[in-house]
Amino acid sequence: MIKCEMGRAYGVAREMADTIEELSEMHSTSGQYDLLGKFYLEPDQDIGLFVVEKVQSVAGVKDTYTLQTFNAFGGGRG
Repeated sequence: MIKCEMGRAYGVAREMADTIEELSEMHSTSGQYDLLGKFYLEPDQDIGLFVVEKVQSVAGVKDTYTLQTFNAFGGGRG
């Protein structure tokens, strides 16, 4: 989750989409944070270092909140 400086959310989203190859999805959100980014990292990749060097270093990023996920479950009916 990414909080941006006022008026910078869409620019931050575009910059990340253009420069961070690990980015899978970026969504604009309402509420406490402006963006929700989904990144896929290699198993040996340091999450903290990735966030500091690739996400928090983008101009316009004010704050981040990181969640690590483990399993994805399908929403199929049946």
